[in-house]
Amino acid sequence: MNTDPIADMLTRIRNANMVKHPSVEVPASKLKVELTKLLKEEGYIADYEVREAGNFKVINITLKYDEKGNPVITKLERISKPGLRHYSKAKNLQKVLGGMGVAIVSTPKGLLTDRKARKENVGGEVLCYVY
Repeated sequence: MNTDPIADMLTRIRNANMVKHPSVEVPASKLKVELTKLLKEEGYIADYEVREAGNFKVINITLKYDEKGNPVITKLERISKPGLRHYSKAKNLQKVLGGMGVAIVSTPKGLLTDRKARKENVGGEVLCYVY
């Protein structure tokens, strides 16, 4: 049993990036699939696929590297943790690396990037920073 499945997913991606694996598998949930979809839309991962693995589903994430073989994701940072939740209003959402990175926010309208959350004027729980 895992206490923080989002942190586990981010750690798996971070570790696979460090050793330059082409892909990584993560146990699936609705939240993780939405998070992976956002990472693909923002261009941080190449692709993903949700598939059956026995009695449960897994997400197979294809990692993305630049032409020199360096990972596109330089840092994945978990912000809101189960022991200390971090909520923010739309106007108080911080820009990650001056707008070069992205914050993923869980809002009443679903998972959004910080830019979309500010545009739609909704706040929520800041899950992680990606850059």
